[in-house]
Amino acid sequence: MKIQQLRHFLFVVKEGGFRAAAERANRSQAALSASIKELEKTLGQRLFESGNKATLTPFGKTCLPKIEQFLTTYKALEDDLKASASGDKGKIRIASVPSLVTKLLPSVLVEYAKKHPDIEIVLIDDNSVGVANRLLAGEVDLALGNCISIDQADIDFTPLISDPIGVVCLNSNSLNQLKNKSEKQQNRSRKKGLKWQQLVTQPFIYNGTCRLLENTPAEVLNRNARYTVENITSLFSLLRNDLGITTLPKLAFPSNEPELVWLDLLEPALDRQIGIFKLANKTISPSAQAFYELCIKYVQEHYPLSDMA
Repeated sequence: MKIQQLRHFLFVVKEGGFRAAAERANRSQAALSASIKELEKTLGQRLFESGNKATLTPFGKTCLPKIEQFLTTYKALEDDLKASASGDKGKIRIASVPSLVTKLLPSVLVEYAKKHPDIEIVLIDDNSVGVANRLLAGEVDLALGNCISIDQADIDFTPLISDPIGVVCLNSNSLNQLKNKSEKQQNRSRKKGLKWQQLVTQPFIYNGTCRLLENTPAEVLNRNARYTVENITSLFSLLRNDLGITTLPKLAFPSNEPELVWLDLLEPALDRQIGIFKLANKTISPSAQAFYELCIKYVQEHYPLSDMA
């Protein structure tokens, strides 16, 4: 029993005759009649009365609602699978570092939703190590963050932006005053900022992004850290209570923070490379691939780092 035979059956019923049904099916009347006969042979019963070929037999009347229901379900399935194949339906699981969830992803998601309104998106925020582990474990389709903790052979990484590392402290901290004083003394053509040696006298708060200081002279700050925190909320609570200073990528610093300040770190001058990545040896869904491509294009066109800070 073929799908096309069932469609021909419905054409005859709805058009009221074989000639009109043949025109609708874009087939000759003989070919359409042969299709119906083959279906009747498969079912073992006549579907139409012999004297009037457009009149259903009792068996044909029994078959009609079942065939209509089946073809409706089949059409819905066909449409759904085609939509999934074209990236118009489905689900995407994305893991991202929190700083991108707040400053980058919302705008990208707005643009993506305009093009793919029926895609369900599951967004998980985690630190850079957690993002990497979720990708490698197959928990997510795509990840956004810095990939220093992942074997390059395992991923397909596309850089998006370069995010500078700076010092975070209270506005009233002497480091901020020192920076303001040095700005007045320095030539305007020179970039203003701090050196790591100026930080060692202050209590240091280690957070997950501080691993970017490793293998630099500033890693002494990590070794001598007074506090270690993993949660960004806890980190800012300690900072606001003047329990120490820390280093953070610029994107991780809130743009509307009234009590704290982000200061340039010039020595060592460090950046984290933020990008989007997927597993190198796995094909992602069409909807995930569409997001991957749109994210790269959108960030390159709309989000230079200076606009995101």
